[in-house]
Amino acid sequence: MARRELGSGQVQQERDRGYRVLVRDGAVLGLFLVVAGAVVFLGFGGARWATRESAPVLYGMPGGAWSVGGVLGLVTLMGCGGALSETFGGSVPGDSGKASGMLRGMVRGGCYVAAVAPLLFLLSGLQGKNCRSYEPGCSYVPGTIPALLGYVGCVTVLGWLIHRWRRAVVDARRARERERLRKLRKKGKGKSRTASR
Repeated sequence: MARRELGSGQVQQERDRGYRVLVRDGAVLGLFLVVAGAVVFLGFGGARWATRESAPVLYGMPGGAWSVGGVLGLVTLMGCGGALSETFGGSVPGDSGKASGMLRGMVRGGCYVAAVAPLLFLLSGLQGKNCRSYEPGCSYVPGTIPALLGYVGCVTVLGWLIHRWRRAVVDARRARERERLRKLRKKGKGKSRTASR
């Protein structure tokens, strides 16, 4: 096939259009990096400041730091349950549109945040690394260690109990299915022994 010859004016226009696209893409990328950096910097710094200001108030509530750690452990377990749930995973039959898929994704993202945020809240109360203890942003917040121990205890014990319960439910379901298949094989309607392996 013969390639159509372009005049020198058309070649220059194509080249200028390519440069404009590159400049525009570079400007958008630079703006994105600046905004993302500001959000990360202010987000983490603001969250640490808010944690260090609110932690003493929470630890001073009735029940003390131990109960705050237990409640944060429950929030983590609920967040893990929602994040790992099949409910928010794939598309639902009969579901139409992207909005419901986006909503499921946002809910699942919220569950991931709920699973991780309590631990970050508790770790923010510990003494900062590579800074002096007399600086206000680096000092240890009283009550953080008992709250952290309550958190770890709650997550460990309740997580183990939930795991055992879920495992028992799955094992009971498998036993019922094996029994159903055994009865069907007796009647000659189920899978043969070789096909079920």
